[in-house]
Amino acid sequence: MQPPSPPSRVAIIGGGPAGLMAAETLARGGVQVDLFDAMPSVGRKFLLAGRGGLNITHAEPFAAFTKRYGSREDVITPLLAAFGPAELRAWVETLGVRTFVGSSGRVFPEEMKAAPLLRAWLTRLREAGVRFHVRHRWAGWSVDGHLRFTTPAGEYLHQAEAMVLALGGGSWARLGSDGAWVPLLGGRGVDVAPLEAANCGFVVASPRLAAGAGWSEHFRCRFAGQPLKSVAMALQGDEAPMRPGEAMISDDGIEGSLVYALSAAIRERIKAEGRATLLIDLAPGRSLERVQAEVAHPRGARSLASHLQSRVGIAGLRMALLRECLPEAVLADPPRLAAAIKALPLSLVAPRPLDEAISSAGGVRFEELDAGLMIRAAPGVFCAGEMLDWEAPTGGYLLTACLATGRRAGEGVLAWLGRA
Repeated sequence: MQPPSPPSRVAIIGGGPAGLMAAETLARGGVQVDLFDAMPSVGRKFLLAGRGGLNITHAEPFAAFTKRYGSREDVITPLLAAFGPAELRAWVETLGVRTFVGSSGRVFPEEMKAAPLLRAWLTRLREAGVRFHVRHRWAGWSVDGHLRFTTPAGEYLHQAEAMVLALGGGSWARLGSDGAWVPLLGGRGVDVAPLEAANCGFVVASPRLAAGAGWSEHFRCRFAGQPLKSVAMALQGDEAPMRPGEAMISDDGIEGSLVYALSAAIRERIKAEGRATLLIDLAPGRSLERVQAEVAHPRGARSLASHLQSRVGIAGLRMALLRECLPEAVLADPPRLAAAIKALPLSLVAPRPLDEAISSAGGVRFEELDAGLMIRAAPGVFCAGEMLDWEAPTGGYLLTACLATGRRAGEGVLAWLGRA
C-alpha cells in the first residue's frame, strides 16, 4: 500500500471575508492552509463595517439581488447561485449565530455585531488546522518562485503549491486594503482595471460661488453632518425611477446610502461628461400636481419658508437646500419652484478620495481568470473578493459576493490540486 500523500500547502494572502472563506473551503478539503495578513489581526475591515450593525446579506428575490452587480451580473450570478443569500444565512447559523431580516430586507445577526461571528469563525478555522501569520505583508515573488513577505523580523520566504490572493481593493488603507498588490500583478502581465471609489460621497459644484466646488460657507457651517431623510433621488438622464431613501450632507457635498446606490452611475457620468446632475425629490409622498397646487396657494404676508412648511412640509435642511441651489427668480416663481421641490438639481463634479470610500471598483478583470478564479497567465494563483473587478451597493451585496468568490477560489484550488 502506498503511503498517503502529504497535505498540499496553500497560501492565502489576505484575512478578510473572502480569504477566510477560501481558507475554510480548503481546510475542509484536507489541504494545509497558511493564511497571511499585513495587519496585526485578521478581519479588521469586517469588524469596522459591522460597528453599526453587521449587514450580512439581503432577503430580496434572487433575480433582483443579482441585478445589484451591474455590468458584472453575468459573472457574479453563477457564484451566487452556488453560495448566495440563503446559503450564507445557513452558513452563519452553523457558527451559532442566528440571523433576522430587518424592515428594509437587510439581514443581520441577532446581536447585530460582527465580533461574535468572527470569533466563532476563527475558532473553527484554527480547529481545522489553518495557520495564521499576521504582520506579514506580501511583497511578490522571489527569483525562485517563493512568496516574499516583509515582517517585523525581516523578510520571510514561503513556498506553496498554490495561492489565493484576497487582498481587498483600495479603500480604507489603514485597515489593510491599500491596493499595493496592483503593480505586483501588473508586473506579471495581469490586466488590472484601475481602482476607483465606489459607495462613496461626491463633491458638489458650488451653486453659490462663481467658481469652485463645495457648499457656501453659511450652508456648510449649519448643515454639514446632518441627515437628509425621506427623500428620493435619481441621476438626470437615466430612465430608472427615483429611489427612496436618505443621504447625508458632507463638508463639500453629499453622501449616504442613497448616494452610494447611485455611485457607479454618478462616477461614470462624471468621467464621461465632467459632471453629473443628481435630482432630489424633497417631497416624495406628494405628486407634482399636488405640490404645484400647494405652492401656488396664496401665502399672504407669510414668508416663503413658513408657506412651504405649512403647505408642503418643506423646512430646515430641505428649505436650506432650495435656497442654496436655486436662484431667487426660481424661488419666486411657484411653478418652477414646485418642479424643483420634486426634482432639485444638484451638480456633482468629483467623487471623494478612494481611501474614504466604503469599497472600490476596478481590480483583476474576470477575463484574466478561469471558472475557478485562477489567473490564466499565472497557474496556481487564484483571486477572490474585492480585488476582483466588480462592485455593488451597500446592503449586504458586498459581503455576499466576497464570500461567494472566496468559496469559488477555494474550490478552484482543490480542483487544480486534484482534490475536488
